[in-house]
Amino acid sequence: MENIDAKQLKRVLKPIHLWAIAVGLVISGEYFGWNLGWGVSGTIGFLIATLVITVMYITFIFSYTELTTSIPHAGGAFAYAYRAMGPFGGLIAGYATLIDFLLATPAIAFSLGAYLHFLHPQIGVLPSALFFNVVFILINISGTKESATFSVFITILAVAELLLFMGVVAPSFKMDNYLANPMPFGWGGVFAALPFAVWFYLAIEGVAMVAEEVKDPKRNIPRGYISALATLVFLALGVMILTGGITDWRKLSNLDYPLPEAVGIVLGKANGLTKIFASIGLFGLIASFHGTILASSRQVFAMARSGYLPRGLASVNTKFKTPHWAIIAGGVISFIALFTGTTGQIIILSVMGAVVMYMMSMISLFILRKKEPRMERPFAAVFYPVFPAVALMISTVCMFAIMYYNFKLSLIFFAGLALAIIVFMLMGKHKLKILDDVLLEKAQEIEI
Repeated sequence: MENIDAKQLKRVLKPIHLWAIAVGLVISGEYFGWNLGWGVSGTIGFLIATLVITVMYITFIFSYTELTTSIPHAGGAFAYAYRAMGPFGGLIAGYATLIDFLLATPAIAFSLGAYLHFLHPQIGVLPSALFFNVVFILINISGTKESATFSVFITILAVAELLLFMGVVAPSFKMDNYLANPMPFGWGGVFAALPFAVWFYLAIEGVAMVAEEVKDPKRNIPRGYISALATLVFLALGVMILTGGITDWRKLSNLDYPLPEAVGIVLGKANGLTKIFASIGLFGLIASFHGTILASSRQVFAMARSGYLPRGLASVNTKFKTPHWAIIAGGVISFIALFTGTTGQIIILSVMGAVVMYMMSMISLFILRKKEPRMERPFAAVFYPVFPAVALMISTVCMFAIMYYNFKLSLIFFAGLALAIIVFMLMGKHKLKILDDVLLEKAQEIEI
């Protein structure tokens, strides 16, 4: 009989699941959030920002996959930074990753509520956002393979809908509309738009969070990442460019539901297809919402197993083999964020967590190449050291751009990190060996 430890996860995921989880994690970024970048940069300014961020993600993913396959651990960047830089490195990367995924979840919940409100004005945004939180906490607790199968289904529908959207609006695209007032804020606007361009791809790195649940991770993780990235680059550029050419882009730059509004402009808001499109549009948001809950819970689980969070959060449900308390804890954070923030503010904080995590990951890659040259690397970083250096450079520029244009939110982010470091030191955690066998040994060698 299979012996499954109370703090180990079950290997059930295949490349199609990884593609679905990766695309599903990100695809809501094509549905909302990115259009806020138009408001600070214009269409061409935002296109430039998006191309820069696309280069960052291509170089990042082809570097990050080395870490994910070499150290397939549910903690992702937290595990890599811990192995490269010790307890404090792990703490910084872990904090940044938690902010990334835990705050992406309520941002998507807000948009889900806004989409439902667009369809049925009598339904409030906040109540429906809270409702989705509860439903998808229960789905994620029900089992990894079951929730991953759901991801495949919902992600395919979401991708199909974006392709349909591009087909519907493409005939109405006019270059004059797209080039009208293209860079109203000059090059400064390009820097201000970077966090919203990140939203196009943010969370693709979440595949690392399910690395311990992947069959044959050395072979399947690269397949999942690369196929997902190719899908997302095509969808991001297609949706952004075509949407910007159908009308005055300023009409769409401050909405939580730009795509249904765009279809309404093309077909007419009274057209039944507009409502149908908005209804189907929920699939993309649901796919990402489901994925961010999955990824954030694995981050909480991994950090709790390593002693960075209360160890009770590392419990694995005996029936479903999922980290139920970690999933519930993430849901509580999402509830709090929904009551205290707005979509734009939550996106900025989530993106800041992401870019700090990207920086820590690339630094960890360089350190591990020097510190552990003989470590098995099933997938070596492409064009090393150029690709990881480019990813590190662009993510650093993103961080300073976010700090410059969002100073108060940056203070909140770094105050939280300072508090975490203080608590960590007062508890003496920095002096202790982290009791996580999966972190200290190669995860792929552990029989689950």
